[in-house]
Amino acid sequence: MSLLNEILKYNQTFIEEKMYEAYATTKFPDKKLVILTCMDTRLVELLHKAMNMKNGDVKVVKNAGAILTHPFGSIMRSLLIAVYELKADEVYVIGHHDCGMSAIESDQVLEKMKLRGIKQDTLDIIQNAGINLDEWLTGFDSVEQSVEHSVNMIRNHPLMAGEIPVHGLVIDPVTGKLDLVVNGYENVKANDQT
Repeated sequence: MSLLNEILKYNQTFIEEKMYEAYATTKFPDKKLVILTCMDTRLVELLHKAMNMKNGDVKVVKNAGAILTHPFGSIMRSLLIAVYELKADEVYVIGHHDCGMSAIESDQVLEKMKLRGIKQDTLDIIQNAGINLDEWLTGFDSVEQSVEHSVNMIRNHPLMAGEIPVHGLVIDPVTGKLDLVVNGYENVKANDQT
């Protein structure tokens, strides 16, 4: 049985037995916060348990490394929508130790792309269009610095309300221990409506 068929078969049982009822909530986060975190498989449940969060408590935005790379990309848009439309009053950027993005080297990723059928011509067209693939595919050296960078981009974004605290933390993907990198309460700006 393929993985897709396995998932669909389980889903049918999930619906028939009304298992979804245990997860009923609204689209608004009960704890009024949004988290930007990594897509690492070890964090799927651990992060929520380590923070005492349950279904419905929080909005979660995930990407590789919890890195905000573009001030007007989809990650920042999601954070802004969480604040302005979905009633989140705080933002948490949570990276983790032993992150795969800390070991990413663009040349290795590009070689793996070629091995899976991406042509050098395609890569050249992208590079010639002004996309620096080496920069785009490079990871980070320090998870703490990466978290701090993302926090600063969010906090200083021209569309982010100054009264929204933006916190930065790093989680241990084995134990769930959280280390504080940036206390967002210390950097909250007065609400400037001018």
